[in-house]
Amino acid sequence: MKRLLALGAVAALLAGCATSPVPPPAPTPTVELQVLAMNDFHGHLQPPPAFRLRNADGGETHIAVGGAEALASAARQLRAGQAHHVFVAAGDLIGASPLLSALFDDVPTLESLSLMGLQLSAVGNHEFDKGAAELLRRQNLPGMRFQYLAASTLDEKTGATLLPASVVREFDGIPVGFIGLTLKGTPGLVMHTGVQGLRFDDEAETINRETERLLARGVQAIVVLIHEGGYPSGGHDECPGISGPIVDIVQRSHKAVDAFVTGHTHRAYNCRIDGRLVTSGDKYGSMLTDIRLTLERRSGDVRAAQARNVLVRHDQFGKDAEQTALLDRYLERARAITERVVARLEAEIRVDVNDPAGASPMGQLIADAQLEATRPQGAEIAFMNSCGIRAGLPLGADRAIRYEHLFAAQPFGNQLITLSLSGAELQQLLQRQFRDRRRCNQLQVAHTLRYRWNGRYGAEARVSEVTVAGQPLQPQRDYRVTVNNFIAVGGDGFEEFRRGRAPLSGPSDVQALETYATRQGVLQAAPLDRIRRVE
Repeated sequence: MKRLLALGAVAALLAGCATSPVPPPAPTPTVELQVLAMNDFHGHLQPPPAFRLRNADGGETHIAVGGAEALASAARQLRAGQAHHVFVAAGDLIGASPLLSALFDDVPTLESLSLMGLQLSAVGNHEFDKGAAELLRRQNLPGMRFQYLAASTLDEKTGATLLPASVVREFDGIPVGFIGLTLKGTPGLVMHTGVQGLRFDDEAETINRETERLLARGVQAIVVLIHEGGYPSGGHDECPGISGPIVDIVQRSHKAVDAFVTGHTHRAYNCRIDGRLVTSGDKYGSMLTDIRLTLERRSGDVRAAQARNVLVRHDQFGKDAEQTALLDRYLERARAITERVVARLEAEIRVDVNDPAGASPMGQLIADAQLEATRPQGAEIAFMNSCGIRAGLPLGADRAIRYEHLFAAQPFGNQLITLSLSGAELQQLLQRQFRDRRRCNQLQVAHTLRYRWNGRYGAEARVSEVTVAGQPLQPQRDYRVTVNNFIAVGGDGFEEFRRGRAPLSGPSDVQALETYATRQGVLQAAPLDRIRRVE
């Protein structure tokens, strides 16, 4: 009987426990949020050139980095074990892409980034390379899983943004706002026809406007994704100093913004500007920025922010199987075009050799090719914009120049235009190169044009002794000049080309380069004697 009573008491006790669940633990006062960030991928599905890591002794170590396979593995490993995370970008994910992506209108890149878990990105200037309508089409492609943001890009008539200005995501009940935008100068970096009817507002004014809207919705934690950047000193994960547009933008931005993910300048830095975290992760998928935000549950604001730039090293991050399958599929479709040999190479032809006069071996080669391709249109002179030269010609073991190498140098698919400018207009154009110190401002020239410039003189009087085909430039005479269609309509700030008369169309820039290379058979860099700097 006692045994039965005891068993009954135990049963009653267990029944009581079943009806009294253990209360959940009290929520922690803070929530840790990981923001993985990247910028300026530019369709580099395959690994870019090795990253040059600066050593303590002043030397460099070359490290194999990047490519979609390693990038996806890095993203997966870095977010492993993180309860709250988001993967974002600061624009220029597509455009100026290598051939593997560009052949298929950058769809492989959009699929790749979606597959690796990218969720949000600002638009960059290169997202507009093929126009706003094409950007909208790409945003709505099947399999496109991340959202572009364009807070500063508005319809001139309606005032509506082309794409969402911001997105709010909740992490354990705490809302975080993400504002995305491109630089105000985007119209000068893309074809005018592609952005007609749109306006690009001041960056800080846009950020402040959208921040007020988020605050009105009760959002206190705010991150800006902006396609504009700076020029740092120091290594890839530090910031002894920084200059450039981003400094002024951050200083003029609303104090409620907690962090800025930046891009455009293709530099890496981990900075504090005006007390706020400001980061950038180089280019071409060479690194990811691992940002950690401590969110305060009571206020909903960011209590602390820190970051580190992580190199996507091949000796640390293996190949992601899904990305390998995606690349193999597109490589098979592209192989017949990409691997076609068009010429041989005597030695590497580089873009930049730190020539004091500003000449580029690859730029001269491209200008020569464009001159020869448009001789039927009467071309006497050819110019190539420096920032349109995206790669040189590497010297491989077999010395072969393949079509993919030519495309990497000229990935925009621009058409050549031959137009007439007077000698006086050409003189003004050459002077205009020195209006400021931007690298994009100096034009590369074909072999028929030569001149001298003196840095001690004012920007309007630096150029002298201009000759065309060995003869002094004649101010009253018209000359036939070849350029690509981007600068023909004033791209990179060269408004003088818009005054050109009697325009005639020629082949595409990459077609001109291929034809020239094939006729030459073996390519070598020409002497850098067309532009001379004298002090």
